[in-house]
Amino acid sequence: MTLCSMAVPVVCQRMFSGVCKLLPTLGTRCSWTEYATSTVQSRRLQSTSLDPGYVPKTSLSSPPWPQIKLPDPREEAVQHAELVQRVNNLIANGQFGRLFAVIQFASRQWKVTNEDLISTRGIFDAECGDRIRLEKVLLVGSDDFTLIGKPLLGKDLVRIEATVIEKTECCPRVLMRFWKRHRYQRKKIIVYPETVLRINTIELAPRLS
Repeated sequence: MTLCSMAVPVVCQRMFSGVCKLLPTLGTRCSWTEYATSTVQSRRLQSTSLDPGYVPKTSLSSPPWPQIKLPDPREEAVQHAELVQRVNNLIANGQFGRLFAVIQFASRQWKVTNEDLISTRGIFDAECGDRIRLEKVLLVGSDDFTLIGKPLLGKDLVRIEATVIEKTECCPRVLMRFWKRHRYQRKKIIVYPETVLRINTIELAPRLS
């Protein structure tokens, strides 16, 4: 116990002398309390000198990618009005050319234009020769403009009609299972019903709102 109690002051004295050598501004006759108070005051000065809302520059505070400048809402509204007026003029004069559309039918998406044929898998209530309307339109475009839905375009904006041409069956699929040296062989033929549609017309509203 006596050796430990004697060793602790010696170690502390050596550490204190080393600190005094590293800090020449405090002098050789500085006390431990003076050193502690000076360090606390310096830290307080450093903390008070920073802005309260200061955030260090890191990858989280400032991302490495360039900052995107958003457009002014007023300028964007003016540009939108000019673009709508230009598209309305093209539609009124009939100078938009041949239209194409992206539709969703039978859980699939199709890019179609006038007089296209699409073959869908499944059975539908419409009979051959019936004319149906495709209401789920995702996009309509031409050479000069494109109208994109969010996610669908309005029913009063675009109208696409199709005719049921044929109800048939797809090409048979053969599923074969074979296990060699076990005399195991199974063959199964699968046939799905299909419906063929012809796109008749793709019509736009006379004026965009």
